[in-house]
Amino acid sequence: MVLSMDEIINAICLHMAERKGIPVTEVQVELSWEEETGYTAEVWTQGRSQYLVESNMIEAILRYLHSEYNIRAYRDDVRLELDEEITAVVNA
Repeated sequence: MVLSMDEIINAICLHMAERKGIPVTEVQVELSWEEETGYTAEVWTQGRSQYLVESNMIEAILRYLHSEYNIRAYRDDVRLELDEEITAVVNA
């Protein structure tokens, strides 16, 4: 299974909204990849910006897989890839 960049963003939005107790519409996410830092997500909530590293992104994806697809995956089952956009490859 492959999650699109939009689904990864949705996963992070849902995850951050739940963690902060705010509506999902108040969360904005921008994904990026850089050679020095790898995969990151910049998240804006309540007028503040924070960065999530790859492991935080995968945690959000795992929760999304369970809530949206009823798939119980593990950290080793998810791999982020970069082609024309960032995708998540799930082997579950």
